[in-house]
Amino acid sequence: MRNIRGGEIAMIFQDPMKSLNPVYTVGFQIAENLKYHTRLASRAIRELTIEMLGKMGIPLPEKRVDQYPHEFSGGMRQRAMIAMAMACNPRLLIADEPTTALDVTIQAQIFETMLKLKAEHGTAIMLITHDMGVVAELADEVAVMYMGKIVEGGTVEEVLRTPRHPYTKALLASIPVLGRGRNQQIEPIRGSTPDPYDRPVGCQFAPRCDYAGEKCAVMPDEEYVSFTHRVRCWKHQEVAPDE
Repeated sequence: MRNIRGGEIAMIFQDPMKSLNPVYTVGFQIAENLKYHTRLASRAIRELTIEMLGKMGIPLPEKRVDQYPHEFSGGMRQRAMIAMAMACNPRLLIADEPTTALDVTIQAQIFETMLKLKAEHGTAIMLITHDMGVVAELADEVAVMYMGKIVEGGTVEEVLRTPRHPYTKALLASIPVLGRGRNQQIEPIRGSTPDPYDRPVGCQFAPRCDYAGEKCAVMPDEEYVSFTHRVRCWKHQEVAPDE
């Protein structure tokens, strides 16, 4: 597993300040990944570490490589995390809310960097996020999860334009639309997420669902409504938007 973690699979964590070790320099932590997953000499590892920081858009990487995480801004720490994750050109990059608490300018720069690295190295990116705008902009395929289960999946176009699960539809209805002004009606999802230790019987979303019925006491199997669009809901035909 140690050969796979960091080598073939890498991860960008949600909070880089808590994920980076405060007692080691940023350069040391990036180099450690290269040390265990490559056969490069120490000098080559340091040169590649500086090069990766430069690719991430961090100014003066020759100086920053010897600085500690607290000397980096939030955006720079996140870039350092991406540099660490991408140093060994992994086949899969898992990004868990990689731009949380960052301003929109830094967000755009980080996503641009990730897409560039994806194009250059053919890396698959699994993005975990609640930001539908980011999903629409970056993703090819989407899986909507509720209480740890995938309730709907498909292409971005299918899931965002023709949602078939009540949870997906409710999520989209709760998001303000740019340009409609402050008078637009935003509908929050009623109720609250159930206790994971005291889950509802059958469909987990049923207590909050406007379409719930007797059948919902049993969790439905996954059903394909098109070649790529799949859903787990007894009432998905009723949920489907009018053509």
